[in-house]
Order: sequence, then structure tokens, then C-alpha cells
Amino acid sequence: MTYLCKTYTYLYMKRSHVNTCTLGNNELECFKFLSEEDIKLIEENSVMVDYDRGENICKQGAFASHIMVLHEGLAKIYMEGCNETLIIKILPAVNLIGLPFLNDSSNLFFYSAKAYLDSKVQLIDINAFKTILNRNAPFAAKIVSMLGENTVTAFGRFFCLTKKQTYGRLADILLCLSNRIYKATCFPLQLSRKELAELAAMSVESTTRILTKYKDDGLIRMDAESIEIIDIERLTLISQNG
Repeated sequence: MTYLCKTYTYLYMKRSHVNTCTLGNNELECFKFLSEEDIKLIEENSVMVDYDRGENICKQGAFASHIMVLHEGLAKIYMEGCNETLIIKILPAVNLIGLPFLNDSSNLFFYSAKAYLDSKVQLIDINAFKTILNRNAPFAAKIVSMLGENTVTAFGRFFCLTKKQTYGRLADILLCLSNRIYKATCFPLQLSRKELAELAAMSVESTTRILTKYKDDGLIRMDAESIEIIDIERLTLISQNG
């Protein structure tokens, strides 16, 4: 089995269930509200940067000088402390990084972002971004909506990590990758076992064991290159019930 297996997008997920790892459905509709003047301001105050897999996009504790647009790739947002890390969410292209730092009370990043895959990121000067927010009400309203979605996702993420058992957490991650990142039931296995374990807050050994269990039970097909979810309903029930 390779990534050339079926790649149709599915919409089976029950309304009561929300994947908690990402904001993967965002297409940056806020930029549709920019005027020609706004676009010119961004062009004059931004730069495009390529990041290699594993490279830091921003670092917790550094000055928050830019809002970042992830145009290509995949990134994780995480917090660090006491020699531990906690993944807040993962972001596919196209998404914004750094919206919480529009708060005038702090000019430091309180989380880090790292490229899971080779990524292309546009760095927009935060003061230019704030100027547009102050003069463009529809754009600002969309940004507020996105911040609200960020909050909902963060709450769901913490509920998943603190209340769900290991089987439910890993099922949640697989559904999230399928439904919100790759938008396909069959997707490439671009994350290592260690990275999947990190997302689900589990050990690598537990992650490998549960993936094998899911495969043996007919929930997924998996090889070295890809994963295919073949029983969405049962996997969703596992995710919901924890």
C-alpha cells in the first residue's frame, strides 16, 4: 500500500465530536478583506523564509516581532518547561502563527513553533499587522473569530490529554491527521513514531503497540509509507469514549 491509495475527503465525523490537535480547516479567509493599501503594507513589511524539518520557527521567551503565515509544510506549537514539552496544536498550511502575541501587555513568545516538515513561512512585522487591524474592521473581526477558534481547540486539547485514555488519545490524533491535516482517509506517514507519541502524550512503545492493535482489529492499514483509516466509525467511537 502506498500514498496513491484512495484519497477522498470524508465528512463522517459526528457533530458532537471535535478533533483536538489542530486548526486544520483554516484557509486564511481574513486576507480576503485586505484593501490594496493593506496588501502593499504587508508586502513592504514581510519576508518569506524557508525552514528545514526540525528547525525552530519561533522560540519561547524570544521577542514577538512578527506574525507568521505558514504557506507550506507542517508545524507544531508547543510549550517548554521543567525539561518537558507540551504540544498545544499542530498546524498545516495555510495558517497563522503568533496571533496571541497581538496582546500589548506582552512582547515575548510564550510558546515555541517548530517545523515538522520542510516549511515556507512569511514573517509579517507585528506593528504593520496591528496597523491593519486598527483600520480594517472586517479583517479584525475575522482575526477575533480565529482567536476564538484557537481557544476552543486548546480547551479540547487539554481535555483530551487529561481525561482520555491512551487508546482514545491516539485515535483522536489519527482522526485529526486524516480529517483536518491531510483531508483524506489515506495519508503519508510523515511523522515518526516518536512524533506521534509526542502528540498523544504517550510513550513510543505504547504508541507502537496501539497502532498494531488498531491494524489487527481492522481499523487501519499501515506500512512504512502511509496509514489508511478503513473503519472511521469504530475509530471515532474510540476517540469519543476515550
